[in-house]
Amino acid sequence: MKTNKGLLIFYLILSVFLLIVTAILIYPMVMMVISSFCEPGNGSFTIQNYIRIFTEYQYVDGFVNSVLLSLYSSIFGLLITVLATYGIHAFFPRLNQFFISVANLTANYVGVPLSFGLILLMGNAGLLINLARVLGWDFLSHFSIYSVMGLRIAFVYFQIPLGITLLLPIYHALDVKWREAAVLLGARNRDYWLKIGLPILAPSLIGVFSMMFANGIGTYDTAVALTGSSVNMISINIANTIQGDIFAQPEIGSAVAVVLGSILMLNMLIGQWLQKRGRRMAGQ
Repeated sequence: MKTNKGLLIFYLILSVFLLIVTAILIYPMVMMVISSFCEPGNGSFTIQNYIRIFTEYQYVDGFVNSVLLSLYSSIFGLLITVLATYGIHAFFPRLNQFFISVANLTANYVGVPLSFGLILLMGNAGLLINLARVLGWDFLSHFSIYSVMGLRIAFVYFQIPLGITLLLPIYHALDVKWREAAVLLGARNRDYWLKIGLPILAPSLIGVFSMMFANGIGTYDTAVALTGSSVNMISINIANTIQGDIFAQPEIGSAVAVVLGSILMLNMLIGQWLQKRGRRMAGQ
């Protein structure tokens, strides 16, 4: 009797969960895909929306800019966080949890607050810009935070807390005895990392890179708050088709969103394939 009652409660909770998932995830996604094949205005079936986003410069340029910005921020964000987390793991091992907590807190400092902070620091009248003028540094005279370079700085910044949170725990996969054995056998520090350390950490690094790419490609609030619509991006194009200066075109926005989702899915599949390949090569 108790078993039947427990199963009833379990199925009830599962049903509520599936209902919520269907309402907030599956149904909107299905409607978005259907809308992407509807002609704006009359709702008839068409593939013209996809033809437009793959042929018109505005949408193609948005995809290119978003992918390049995400790749840039993921590569540099990963490099910075690898060095930072290795330093924390090597010199402050007892403070790992503290740094993870700090990273989780700073991960919330994105969007409008991040843009405002960067403007105060590197805007036209920002602290660093004024300091450079006083000191006579000319290399910052043509810098503008309201440009693609400004977005690169912002994107790399908000990738760092994510990278620290995800990368710090992976160093526990390296056994101290492996390094000691390598040293006893005459291996140098470079040999240890090239032949033991990096092959073991590679699958995790690939996974973090994949998450960073996904984290960057759909960013909207930071880009809009910092550059407005002066830099063309996927997320801004989607917002423009929904809001519209004159007439909204949600069907075009749905098609752009479907392609964006396909890019994210491809990113996930490539990341998983590379992770499996890396584990096989490392013998894990």
